[in-house]
Amino acid sequence: MEARSIVPRRYLNVLVDLSAVAHNTRVVRQAVSRPATAVMAVVKADAYGHGAIDVARAALDAGATWLGVGTTAEALELRRAGLDAPILAWLHNSVESMRLATAAGVDVSVQSARTLAFAVDAGRSAGRPARVHLEVDTGLARGGAALQHSAALLDAAKAAQSQGLIEVVSVWSHLSHGEVPGHHTLDEQARLLDDAWRRAVDTGLDVQRHLAGSLSALTRPDLHLDMIRTGSALYGLLPYTERHSFDLRPAMRVTSHVALTKWVEAGQGVSYEHDWVAPSALNLALIPVGYADGIPRSLSGRIAVSIRGRRYPVVGRICMDQMIVNCGDEKVEEGEEAVLIGSESDGDPTIHEWALAMNTTPCEVATYFDRPHVNRQTVPAVGTRPWTG
Repeated sequence: MEARSIVPRRYLNVLVDLSAVAHNTRVVRQAVSRPATAVMAVVKADAYGHGAIDVARAALDAGATWLGVGTTAEALELRRAGLDAPILAWLHNSVESMRLATAAGVDVSVQSARTLAFAVDAGRSAGRPARVHLEVDTGLARGGAALQHSAALLDAAKAAQSQGLIEVVSVWSHLSHGEVPGHHTLDEQARLLDDAWRRAVDTGLDVQRHLAGSLSALTRPDLHLDMIRTGSALYGLLPYTERHSFDLRPAMRVTSHVALTKWVEAGQGVSYEHDWVAPSALNLALIPVGYADGIPRSLSGRIAVSIRGRRYPVVGRICMDQMIVNCGDEKVEEGEEAVLIGSESDGDPTIHEWALAMNTTPCEVATYFDRPHVNRQTVPAVGTRPWTG
């Protein structure tokens, strides 16, 4: 028996509540204004660190009909798990990537003449058309064909489809200010996507459109079109105020335990370089996790840990595998659970607090814990069927 099966490699525990994922999926599903609009659950980056296979199953059970990933490898992992829902993978850097995707029945995104050539080759290799979504850049200046090149790409795609090598499924784009519902760019990007879609239809392509992400799906029914793509909302990771507006529930809980307690006298420096010095005699608790477990060193002195429902501040520098909290005159016990990220209703530190402390998004924070040695477990969604694919 391997040692790892007896004791964990590390001491960070991530608990994913699939009931929260299912609830959030239903919130988005109910917000969709058109019955024909599909809901894509975006599970790229291992479902934002929550576990792609389990999250995908929970989301599909709750009403999602598509899955979205970044890479072919992510899509193939879902297929191997028995998930046969439509999948779109949108990042491809080789013809082999598109060949594997097409062979597995995975839709691919095309954004240039080069990636269109990959798709054509994949369709020829598979002996059936590669299913293609044409991405156009309507203002994010990230992925997608530049508008001045989109007409040529549409013509080339139409020619490839006429040869039976690809099937053009949709024209799609990504919003630059999707989390700002009233931002002026939303209307302009919607107009530009509509222009590209109409050009596609005029060439004889029977295609759909998709544009809206999580918050725009919840606040802009005019952008729902044929599909919405929900990522951050699925995990309850929208910005704080918006999350409460739509009753979204964070799905991730992060814990460790108290490994050691000790009493120190006033004037004792704590952790490397003694950045923090005890102002009086007090109790310290050692938590055996650090930046190797996804807790950024930059959060030293800026977050708290909850033990028995009471918060204690992290003091001194966060180390590679340890951090220290100031318990004051309170006595905590070795072995007790220490909650790093938990429920706001229980008074625990939240993932949104971490994001604010780091001037980043909750989505980024969630991905920090997607590490092979993190102990991740899931709580099944209540009332769902055993998943068989």
